[in-house]
Amino acid sequence: MGKKISERVDWVGKVDWQLKTFHGDELSTFDGSSYNSYLIRDEKTVLIDTVWQPYDKEFVARLKQEIDLHDIDYIVMNHNEIDHSGALPELMREIPDTPIYCTVAGEKILRGHYHQNWNFVNVKTGDTLNIGKSTLTFIQAPFLHWPDTMFTYLDTDHILFSNDAFGQHYATESLFNDKNCEKAIFDEAIKYYANIIVPYSTFVTKKIKDLAAMNLDIRMIAPSHGVIWREHPEKIVETYAKWAADYQENRISIIYDTMWDSTRKMAEALAAGIRDHDLETEVVLLNASKRDKSDIITDVFRSKAILVGSPTYNHGVLYSIGGILELIKGSGFKNKKAAGFGSYGWSGEAPKKIGEELKASGFDVVDEAGLKQIWIPDEDALKQAEDWGRQFAEKVDA
Repeated sequence: MGKKISERVDWVGKVDWQLKTFHGDELSTFDGSSYNSYLIRDEKTVLIDTVWQPYDKEFVARLKQEIDLHDIDYIVMNHNEIDHSGALPELMREIPDTPIYCTVAGEKILRGHYHQNWNFVNVKTGDTLNIGKSTLTFIQAPFLHWPDTMFTYLDTDHILFSNDAFGQHYATESLFNDKNCEKAIFDEAIKYYANIIVPYSTFVTKKIKDLAAMNLDIRMIAPSHGVIWREHPEKIVETYAKWAADYQENRISIIYDTMWDSTRKMAEALAAGIRDHDLETEVVLLNASKRDKSDIITDVFRSKAILVGSPTYNHGVLYSIGGILELIKGSGFKNKKAAGFGSYGWSGEAPKKIGEELKASGFDVVDEAGLKQIWIPDEDALKQAEDWGRQFAEKVDA
């Protein structure tokens, strides 16, 4: 059954405790997730978003326990990725003529996904829908994180339905932020931002300014994944503003893979050198073949600089490092410094190739040649790596 979140609004979504990956296998979701759908009851009844397709029949069956489906006057689709729109075909088989409010881009996506000629109503920023005592205001939010995304604001209950923005992949039966561990929520929120939203940070900054200019009395933010922000909802908005502003912490991440431990030994020596420069800098070592790739990207987002290391393999880098470099390139990180390093036997191209990839990804590469050491580093080589790490940290802080 639904769960009451305000006078007029019930949560009618699905908590997915067993979800472990998202976007195929691209994003890890070790804490599960939820697909938050909302039912607004006024003189007219509005359904906001649906759930992921595997739960479509369950969703419609549970919705029938909540309301006669023919009493749903409007459906609002804030964003039409399949985790939000997947139950629409099952629902529309029951109520095929119900108007679907979405952006122009949203209609194109729904038609492209489901190839149906439903009753689409296109809306843009500032358009409203009166449903009795309440009015819904639509706010386009393109590229947060798809071109069709919009927010919907319910004036009487002061709720902003934000879809993916301000969300987290976090499963909980206690829907509200004040009923869950704040650290756990924000850990998932920054992971979500780093892996999904960060390429669109300029859009985040603009939309936060646009929302402020609209002077909406927002007392609750209801995203489509994770908890609903009812206690100090402004905190997640302020945090998004910080994350969107070329975010970094006093942290350096060392990402590497290794074949016979030579590159690992270099990584640990580099870390010692960085700590010798500044004990306050947090240094994180991440083996790319053993650590979760989504968590690595989150660490990159949090870092002021990164070092990426691989032994030279077939004149290039190891598979895991190639994959991480591709994820880094797609993220569009800004205001971060970097360099490459690695061991080799006879050709030694890896550090330079890593540096080239990082430069192409927008990083300030402080040493384009990087650090390379032949075979297994001895005591002198490890001392050289430690000195190089100290110099790298000095350049980062210069």
